[in-house]
Amino acid sequence: MGGTFDPIHHGHLVAASEVQSRFGLDEVVFVPTGQPWQKADEGVSPAEHRYLMTVIATASNPRFTVSRVDIDRHGPTYTIDTLRDLHSERPSDELLFITGADALAEILSWKDADRLFDLAHFVGVTRPGHLLTDKGLPEDRVTLMEVPAMAISSTDCRARVEAGHPVWYLVPDGVVQYISKYGLYAMPPEQVPTPAPPSAEAAVEAAGLLPQKETSASH
Repeated sequence: MGGTFDPIHHGHLVAASEVQSRFGLDEVVFVPTGQPWQKADEGVSPAEHRYLMTVIATASNPRFTVSRVDIDRHGPTYTIDTLRDLHSERPSDELLFITGADALAEILSWKDADRLFDLAHFVGVTRPGHLLTDKGLPEDRVTLMEVPAMAISSTDCRARVEAGHPVWYLVPDGVVQYISKYGLYAMPPEQVPTPAPPSAEAAVEAAGLLPQKETSASH
């Protein structure tokens, strides 16, 4: 599942869970974009912060993992490179690429669009009532799904934080705490303090999401 995840919210998580269930997927790999080429003129939070928020949000689901392939690659992020890198890491796996149906509608304008469908089956998720269309896309390589929670948007979450409104229950609790700790969305991205973010495990542990370690009682 690719996305900017700025921030990741419950719509993303519900969509991933619904697609995992429908297709019987062994794993859903969340892939935060490094430098999203479609948003080159927009302020996007530092990739490391978006990666760690995604780690926190997905930590409690054993079928969810997070990949750094797009963050660690230099230059703009293109889906064709994401899929090639994932294929290199797991050559025997069959890949599905989960994205918003609105983004999928623009897929023919993406880099090397003619090669994308050779690398993955695309699943476009959208909110109920939104017009679903796959005009011009190969029917056997595209599936469209309605997901109620997709009514939540990262844009609205950022706007709420900027306005001083809560985002509890729109994003996972640990992500709420992370946003508050680093001052994300309360100021322009270039002004956000950039202390070295904690490791993924430390971020998850700080959010209280790691399982409790077993202790042995002495008798």
